[in-house]
Amino acid sequence: MEKSQSLLLHRSRSEYQFLVQPRSQVLEVGSGLGYLLAAIEPRQGVGIDVNSLAVEEAKQTFPRLEFHTEDAEEFQPTQTFDYVLMANTLSYIQDVPKALKNVHKACDPSTRLILSFHNPAWETILSFATLIQQRMPLPPLNWLSFNDLENLLNLSGFEVINHSKRLLLPKWIPLISGFVNRFLAPLPGLNSLCLSEFIVARRMPEAIAAQSAIREKTCSVIIPARNEAGNIESCITRMPRLGKHTEIIFVEGHSVDDTWAEIQRVQAEYGDQWDIKICQQTGKGKGNAVRQGFDMASGDVLMILDSDLTVRPEDLVYFFQAVASGYCEMANGCRLIYPVSAVAMPLLNRMANRFFAWLLSYLLNTRIKDSLCGTKVISKENYLKIVKNRSYFGDFDPFGDFDLLFGAAKLSLKIKDVPVRYFPRQYGSSNIQHVKEGLNLFKMCLYAARKIKFN
Repeated sequence: MEKSQSLLLHRSRSEYQFLVQPRSQVLEVGSGLGYLLAAIEPRQGVGIDVNSLAVEEAKQTFPRLEFHTEDAEEFQPTQTFDYVLMANTLSYIQDVPKALKNVHKACDPSTRLILSFHNPAWETILSFATLIQQRMPLPPLNWLSFNDLENLLNLSGFEVINHSKRLLLPKWIPLISGFVNRFLAPLPGLNSLCLSEFIVARRMPEAIAAQSAIREKTCSVIIPARNEAGNIESCITRMPRLGKHTEIIFVEGHSVDDTWAEIQRVQAEYGDQWDIKICQQTGKGKGNAVRQGFDMASGDVLMILDSDLTVRPEDLVYFFQAVASGYCEMANGCRLIYPVSAVAMPLLNRMANRFFAWLLSYLLNTRIKDSLCGTKVISKENYLKIVKNRSYFGDFDPFGDFDLLFGAAKLSLKIKDVPVRYFPRQYGSSNIQHVKEGLNLFKMCLYAARKIKFN
């Protein structure tokens, strides 16, 4: 029984360590003896618990952390935190909406609320385990389903970012438990049977503040360009004005046509109307060009626009509004909502796009309908968080947009698809090498599986 309980705690602790960035400001509601809060390694760690004896022991064991005897239903926080943790806490609380409304006061728009709870399908099994003394007796619990909690969170001003399940075999069996819980538990179908469930949520944006942010935020549009001389001027003439100020950054990538000369000409001709910055790429590949452009950018919102103009510049206004308002934290272009001509996207390409979108949605635990659209938008603040956390994945992405997708998923950012119409290119030919880049996509999916789903 002790090893099984230890396995459950270890799996839960590992998941929180994955979801919470070290050196953050963390509040744990229902901190118990403080071991989870200490394992997160926060810069500032505050724990509250209704059990005064547990609080006193936690203070003795972890003197650098703060612990207070507080009831979650009466708690009135005096500051906000990067993360708020509630590890199985809602299972014991009598007035869940009241506790969540109190927790809401400890959250700003970037705070992540992380909840864990037991899958209600296990209620009978765990009750039987208690009966035969294979599990410690517990007081009556709130057996809340995911739908129950999502509704309670919405009523309290939160929205769910993602929902995951772990721990298929909570009883310790040497060799077998580790294999089952690491490799079988994440698989579709089997995953729905897991014991431990996790929800990551955030505070819902307020409508008035969102509209104000759309007007006041600035924007940088990064345009990687290789052998696209015939499209450069249209990137400027068709560009909408975005927010308070729009900055356009061309990154030329070792073209063999007149792309660089055309970029220089366009900057000279339109420089009095637009804030245009230009550079030549120092490395290779679109990923390197995107990162170089982002490093130059000064806007609050960062965008990628492919210079082939298969996605219309006019549609960027929808991406800007989605991210600047806070309604999402990363906007992902989706070309598979509107009709797409076979010229712009042949059937085989469309099938591949849908397959990779499904696979990446599963691996990243975030629904994405079109993972291969080059138009991605994120705030500079969140991009810098991805850069800071980039060592977790390393320099793996030759395209640039998967670095953003993987990083955003790891940080539990709110990712939303923004539909775009997809058109055939009017100038030049595609730089994509389908077989080579398809193999690269498979490699990245395997990488995501190892680093995220089966970690």
